[in-house]
Amino acid sequence: MGCFSCFSSNEKKAFKRIHSNKRETSAAAAVANHRESLQQRTQYSLSRPKSQQELHSRSQRPQPPSESTRKVAAEATHQKASNKGDGQNNIAAQTFTFRELATATKNFRSECLIGEGGFGRVYKGLLNKTGQIVAVKQFDRNGLQGNREFLVEVLMLSLLHHPNLVNLIGYCADGDQRLLVYEYMPLGSLEDHLLDIEPDKIPLDWFTRMKISLHAAKGLEYLHHKANPPVIYRDLKSSNILLDKEYNAKLSDFGLAKVGPTGDNTHVSSRVMGTYGYCAPEYQLTGKLTIKSDVYSFGVVLLELITGKRAVDITRNGHQQNLVTWAEPIFKDPRRYLELADPLLEANFPKKSFNQAVAIASMCLQDDPAVRPLISDVVTALSTLSIAPDAEGLDSPFASPTRAPSTMSMSTEDSIISTNECKREVAEAIEWGSNSRTQNARSLASCGSSV
Repeated sequence: MGCFSCFSSNEKKAFKRIHSNKRETSAAAAVANHRESLQQRTQYSLSRPKSQQELHSRSQRPQPPSESTRKVAAEATHQKASNKGDGQNNIAAQTFTFRELATATKNFRSECLIGEGGFGRVYKGLLNKTGQIVAVKQFDRNGLQGNREFLVEVLMLSLLHHPNLVNLIGYCADGDQRLLVYEYMPLGSLEDHLLDIEPDKIPLDWFTRMKISLHAAKGLEYLHHKANPPVIYRDLKSSNILLDKEYNAKLSDFGLAKVGPTGDNTHVSSRVMGTYGYCAPEYQLTGKLTIKSDVYSFGVVLLELITGKRAVDITRNGHQQNLVTWAEPIFKDPRRYLELADPLLEANFPKKSFNQAVAIASMCLQDDPAVRPLISDVVTALSTLSIAPDAEGLDSPFASPTRAPSTMSMSTEDSIISTNECKREVAEAIEWGSNSRTQNARSLASCGSSV
């Protein structure tokens, strides 16, 4: 996808006319104005589904871009998520001036800098009007791709709301400045607590790692199976999983997100983007993107949680530089599973939970995307192993990482679990999840409701 030009003065006037009373997001309008193809796709995919009669009427009476832009913006900002039980009602993003955000971040001082990526920097800030602590992402004004990411991220996060997605508070499109304002996540990213941690820092315990993996999977499940149509995240990695003070995980950075295939389509074609080491092999080779591409990336993150190693680490020797390549031979022999365990865990984990987690990671990392499980089935499997630890005196499955789990004495014989047993346990969890969804769908259908 090409870049987007900055707002012109005429566009600013149109922007103010549409949003002055309700202070709603202009991302949908901006996207529609600058890329006709994305406008058509977004209008179909991210607005509330209409009746067949209304859709037919629209197809017979095409409208000029300016009018359709207004309709996309109006429908997008008023859309209600189809699953009301998840607290996903849309809340219009606030608009901020550059001066407000400069004041909040002390003129973007280095002492407020909390992160830096390919599209710009992230600062900790304090909003004077509300006293709320926020994270302010400032896009690089010289980065053409950053402007595109800004528009997509405003659009996506204005429409998609879930407890495991980071909350967008507002944005700034003042002149050539592009900034996003998010809720502040005090513990930073998963990467900060898992990879290359300092010696004096307490490592994440096993159950906290499983809690984080479950939350990340739930975020993907919402995007894949509850958003209508599905959204492919496309950039799942440990640095994009943020943690609050209770170690609840939320997905962040939606600039690369893409609306998934609809109707009879099996994939969407896209220029290959993402982070090396996390991208699915078929996506790298063909540019064909599916929700199973995200499942592969999740498998890499889960493997990082299991091993405490980076997806790619050039400081390691030979084949060990790529985490998946190193782990693949071990996946084939359950007797070697413990070789994957992060040494910082010191074997403080239930063997059944550990082996199931390895089995789930192995399934997600299959080369053939058709063999990979749906992320909803992964959620079911992770929930099962997270809330049902072995009855060996372990505490809650969501134990605090500041309290070390009780030490377990594990002999080599006790730690081995057969391949058939491992596959059977995961298969049972996946089958349970599939049956549960089928029963729920039938129950809702019998009540005259739609899922």
